[in-house]
Amino acid sequence: MERGAYGTAGLLAVALLAACSACSAGDGGKDTTAMAGGARTASVAFSPRDKSAEVPTDQPVVVSATGGKLTGVRVDGGKAGKLPGVLSSDGTRWRSTATARPGTAYTVTAVSVDPSGKRSEATSTFTTVKAKGTFDIANITPNKNDTGLTVGVGMPIMITFDKPVTDRVSIERNLIVRSSKPVEGAWHWFDSSHVDFRPKEYWPAHTKVRLEAKLAGVRGAPGLYGKRDVKLDFKIGRSQITKGSTDEHVLYVRRDGKRVRTMPMSAGQGGQWKYYTTSGIHLAMSREPVTVMTSPGIGPGQSGYYQLTVYNTVRISNSGEYVHSAPWSVGSQGNSNVSHGCVNVSPENAAWFIKNTLIGDPIIITGTPRKLEPTNGWGHWQEKWHEWLKWSTLKAGPTITF
Repeated sequence: MERGAYGTAGLLAVALLAACSACSAGDGGKDTTAMAGGARTASVAFSPRDKSAEVPTDQPVVVSATGGKLTGVRVDGGKAGKLPGVLSSDGTRWRSTATARPGTAYTVTAVSVDPSGKRSEATSTFTTVKAKGTFDIANITPNKNDTGLTVGVGMPIMITFDKPVTDRVSIERNLIVRSSKPVEGAWHWFDSSHVDFRPKEYWPAHTKVRLEAKLAGVRGAPGLYGKRDVKLDFKIGRSQITKGSTDEHVLYVRRDGKRVRTMPMSAGQGGQWKYYTTSGIHLAMSREPVTVMTSPGIGPGQSGYYQLTVYNTVRISNSGEYVHSAPWSVGSQGNSNVSHGCVNVSPENAAWFIKNTLIGDPIIITGTPRKLEPTNGWGHWQEKWHEWLKWSTLKAGPTITF
């Protein structure tokens, strides 16, 4: 986490600052050097310096000891809580590992011991920059209410903020993805309020995933700071991938590599662009026992208008495409395309499909000239990996295994 959060240059700068402030009290650092029987006792230096004001919330607190070792460091922000940290293996340097809260006064207390065993305590204070406003996570997917906590192998992590944010580096550094199996992945910004994560390849089946959005106090834009931390745990289920061609008129469902269902289908009839089923890697977005479908762009009384109540539907895009029960087209299923863009299957197959589909399962349709756009529903897998990374600030990296 340390390298990912601050980088080599940042660590060098902090180290130099700590080293300089440990030299003498004259440079603004707080020096607790004392003389005992002609020998120097442990000297402790702080960064930020004592009585510093307007300290950025993402500036780490560093405490260093010269001529001795640190035995304990506490950074207390009162109601804002304490900042955790780590002590170096040689006991001479402590560094905070969390973001401070804006507009908060912190007291740093360091306990050190010199080679003779003499114990001493030193304190320093600083205040952080004040916030003009806060931002929060307005929506996160997957979630228990919409998708359940077990999802398909194609499931992205999707975050929407309640306000536009501009400091993408700061935010991405604090969006931590952990998994029970190692996965390479990256965040992708669709706009200033929407960032999503997906792996380079599908998630391995039965992987446990945890998102830690450590955004409390994180700078999102000038004067705008994160309101709270959010944690989300979910699980990837079995690997189920459905594939079908509008030329062959059949859907094949494979689970963990084995074919478990063959379903004759009828896709979009074409003619008009809106009546083509989109080709591409769709994801199951919702499972709806009943859906009322209306003709796109055509109102009541106009030619071509329809309104149908459809059963056992699985949504696969935002442009109104579903895999659903269509008893009226059973005769065409398996041999021709007659729908207005949806994938029609028999009532029996639709009942099986909705029961056996997880949100996030890939549903791949080929054969039509209309391609699924990456922003049409959850079309994340429509972008090649190098295209996905163009909109990532920190680029690809492995998840943290647990």
